[in-house]
Amino acid sequence: MKAVINAGGKGTRIASINNSVPKPMICIQGKPVLEHIIHNLSDNGFKDIIITVSHMADVIVNHFGDGSDFGVRISYFYEKEQLGTAGALFKIKEQLTEDFLLLNSDIIFDVDFDRFINFHKRKKGLATLFTHPNSHPYDSSLIISDDSNSVVTWLAKEDQRPPYYKNRVNAGLHIISPSLLERKIDSEKIDLDRQLLKPLASSNLLYSYDSPEYVKDMGTPERFYSVKKDFEDGIIFKKNLKRKQKAIFLDRDGTVNEHVGFLKNIDQLRLFSDVPDAIKKINSSEYLTIIVTNQPVIARGEVTIEELNNIHNKMETLLGYSGAYIDGLYYCPHHPDKGFEGERKEYKIECNCRKPKPGMLLKAADEYNIDLSDSWMIGDSKNDILCGKNAGCKTGYIGKEADFDCTLKGESLKAIIDKIL
Repeated sequence: MKAVINAGGKGTRIASINNSVPKPMICIQGKPVLEHIIHNLSDNGFKDIIITVSHMADVIVNHFGDGSDFGVRISYFYEKEQLGTAGALFKIKEQLTEDFLLLNSDIIFDVDFDRFINFHKRKKGLATLFTHPNSHPYDSSLIISDDSNSVVTWLAKEDQRPPYYKNRVNAGLHIISPSLLERKIDSEKIDLDRQLLKPLASSNLLYSYDSPEYVKDMGTPERFYSVKKDFEDGIIFKKNLKRKQKAIFLDRDGTVNEHVGFLKNIDQLRLFSDVPDAIKKINSSEYLTIIVTNQPVIARGEVTIEELNNIHNKMETLLGYSGAYIDGLYYCPHHPDKGFEGERKEYKIECNCRKPKPGMLLKAADEYNIDLSDSWMIGDSKNDILCGKNAGCKTGYIGKEADFDCTLKGESLKAIIDKIL
């Protein structure tokens, strides 16, 4: 599979770091960002690379040449005039005879490309987006997908968005079929997102591959220094799903949000004031942040799946406003007791996911390659602690008194996270 790297932008937002070189040639740990990208691609089997260049193109071409010094073959497309984020693709489409990887030149990543490519092949769409949560969803384009990962709505920054939404954004990695380049677009300057990909929403031709792996752009000074620190701390390497992950599993009610009994209405959800800071601290560590929650209100017929999703969207939106995010969320909709008015019989079963059973944690471990023995389960009830123990995790109990053993105790989520990290 060929890789196409967009490297023609001027990088005006990050010029204060170094304006003597084009943005992708700014160094992190002694190497240009673009060199980190090319090494990563080479290590993952991408040997044929096309780089689109424009602003200060000679700096890039002189450094990389034909790519032989870096174990790859590099060719270049020179944009004499800015063609937008996709215009160059139409100029080189004769070279793109098979599905190809398209990425921006200002991102640092370490991902399991085998998973990404296999997902794209299974879905057989025209394009697959690599999506993930980020720390600023409020000013990012949002990708909304259905249960089959087909993108149903693409909300650009300028689009009106709902009050609450799932924190999933396009990370800047794409796999694209050359068939997409047969589409007729009249303008020379073409915007990849707005003119090529966004129109595919709700067509079952655009899919979202969701992953918690490390993909961040360094296009602003603040993000540059954040990525630089993550490099120094070794976090980027560790987040690749080929490697065993560590997770901090969090109960929801009484741990993340105030306990109100059975939470049935979206207006009842209120985060504890120190929870965003606690989760931000996890986000900055090598741990994944995963919510696991019993939701018998589904089986009781008191809340629909759609209403529960909206409640969780509110939680993600509120966290996002504070720069925090969760990597995954699992809920158990079941409840074994039967014979009540309004109940949904299909959920009135004995299951393996209702805490204290460990089913949700085991499922997350399978999907995210998590080492449960090196992970934590934190909650405010005995069932949370037993669930963690049943999964083989270390445990943290939120509360002053407990008639059961756990690894750590604290009066709040933040208190426990501070002790773990």
